[in-house]
Order: sequence, then structure tokens, then C-alpha cells
Amino acid sequence: MTDPARDHVGLMDTFASRRYFRKFEGIMQHMLRVAGVMEAESKLNRDEVEILTRYAVMLTHTFKALSLKYLLVGRETGRFFGSLSIDNRDSGFPVAEELMTMANDAQQAAKHLENMPSVATLKNEMVQMILGDRQVPTKLQFALSQRLYYEELIKGDLFWVQNDPQADWTGNLSEGRRTFRLHWATYDSQVNLPVIYLLELEDSGKVGLPKDERRWPEVQAHLSAQALGGLKLVTIARGFDQDFDDLHPKRLRRFHVGPMYSHAFTRQAGPLRDVLADAKAPEGQDWALVWTEEELVSDRVIEEKSGWFSTVEREVFALDPFGGKGADLGATRQERSIILPQRPYQVLEEQDPPGFAAVRKFVVSGSGQVLRY
Repeated sequence: MTDPARDHVGLMDTFASRRYFRKFEGIMQHMLRVAGVMEAESKLNRDEVEILTRYAVMLTHTFKALSLKYLLVGRETGRFFGSLSIDNRDSGFPVAEELMTMANDAQQAAKHLENMPSVATLKNEMVQMILGDRQVPTKLQFALSQRLYYEELIKGDLFWVQNDPQADWTGNLSEGRRTFRLHWATYDSQVNLPVIYLLELEDSGKVGLPKDERRWPEVQAHLSAQALGGLKLVTIARGFDQDFDDLHPKRLRRFHVGPMYSHAFTRQAGPLRDVLADAKAPEGQDWALVWTEEELVSDRVIEEKSGWFSTVEREVFALDPFGGKGADLGATRQERSIILPQRPYQVLEEQDPPGFAAVRKFVVSGSGQVLRY
């Protein structure tokens, strides 16, 4: 067993920390454009794009909050406040503990703001120190960054370690059978990556699922507890199918956002590391983001006895027998994509490492346009 903490590094340098956040700000914007391309290709519908976009925006807000928290890292502020810890081997993302700490800060943000000078007051004091005392107002800059950090937490709409399930009604199949799309997300603490889930189900209960005061809290708790990256989709779906007789999971998808590879910040092994090293791309273009989608669909329905006189529906899920590892994967299919700038893409094509032929490639141009290869 290895200690995951050994792969966690702190960004102690001010400029390195700011470059890191600028890089992720750009990557999140590119993700939104990629979702648009996938919609145009009919890989995702409009509702699915809106859901994924919502989580991408939440991630963007989380990175903005962290960037404010660590804005003065490496500077003498008069108070030690640590540095951003990132997983530089498995993910390239901040470690899950950063989000846990941020969640705790959010609970107390209002109290902190009550006792802090206003933004206008801090800026005025900074000007007076610069002009009157001819000093760099580092401590005041730090106080302002912390105030802006807490204000960002107060705004909410952040991506947390656990983002509870939500349900959207998608139609009625009959008078007593409704369809819903559920979505939720987690920040997998084992690999420090955001993971997004989409579940399409049919509801044969008497009351619509989101309005059912008994079933809906149970469903939310069940799905949140099962949102573990190490669990196969078929395990999650079968457990849900067994636990809820009047809820019928038809399609379950899981999106792994990352890892993020960067020649400047990460040390992952594999072909992408060599590609980024050889590309010698300028600042802001030395990265690649992997995106993996798993999908499990119901193949047919069977009936099982329940008690003495009744039966219940059970789903039989399709595991691709021609996918090479469909049964081991625990899903109907798996598809990998990669988002990267033009120069790393050119090197990737020249080197043509094994295993990348089937990977969908989204290439970002200098103007921000996304092309699919």
C-alpha cells in the first residue's frame, strides 16, 4: 500500500499558484465549449449539456474561491496560512481536503465577514500606505483576499466533496408511470477528481419521486453513499434496483473529469507526459485534460416474486460482450476523450502512442475554438 499523501504537493510560490489557477480557469471554459460540440454531434442532448455545464460552472466557482484564499501565498503576510495542495501524480487537481476545509469555512463565512473591514475600507488603507508610507501593503492585501474569499463562499453554487442528487421530470409513459433524470456529483477523495452521475429511471410509485417524502430522502442517501469511483456501475444500478421496487433504473452514466496533465505542475507517468514535454508549449498551453464516460443501460425487464401474491420488475443490464472487458468493466460501454491545445495535439499525432487511436480528441485553438478529431 502507498500513502496517497506522498503525491500531494503545496504550491508555495505566488506566481506558480496564480498560473495554476489561470490554467484551470481556461480549462473549465474549454469544457463548456466541448459540451457544446458534443451536443452538436448528438452525443448529449440539451438537458444533459445544461446539467454538465452547471457542474463545470460550480467547479469554476470553487477554483475562483481557492485562488482568492491563496492569492498571497509565498508572501510575508504576518500569518501562516499554508498553500494549495494538489495531487501532482494521480489527478493534477486540488486534493479533496482543500474542498473539505472550504466547506467548513463556508459554514462560518458570515461570522468572519462581520468582523472584517469592508472592501472599500481595505482599499483606502492600501492607497494610504502606498502613497503615505511608501510601503507595499502586503498584510492589507492578504486581509482583502480573505474577505473576497469569504464573500465568494457566501455566494454559494460551489462544487463540494458531495453534491446531493437532484431530480428533473422528463415525462410520463402512462398515467401511473413517470420518467425522471437524476444527477449528482462527488469529488472522489481516493483519486482527487470530480465525478458526475446521470441516472434515467422510470417511477411506478403513487407519488412522483421528488414529492415523495419517504422515498426521495432514501434515494438521495442511497445514491450519495454509493457514489464511489471504485464501484462498478452495474453494482450501483443493481443495488438501487433491489432496494426500490417501484423505481426502475434504465440508464446510468458516470463522467470522470480528469486527470489534468501539465508539464509545469504534474508528474504523471504515461505517453501524455512525454507528449507535453516534447511539445514545449508556451505558458497556458502545456496541458491536457482526460474525460471518461461510462454508460450502463438496461437490456430487458424480468419479473420476480415479492411476497405471496405479488411480483416486482427487475432490470437486466447489458454488459458489452464484444468490448473486450465489458463484464470486468461493469458497464455497457466506456469512452475516453481528451481536451488539449493545438501544439500538444500535433506532437501527439506525430508520436502516435499506442492506445490513443480510439480516444476522442478535442483540440482547442488559440482563439478558443474547439475542433473534434
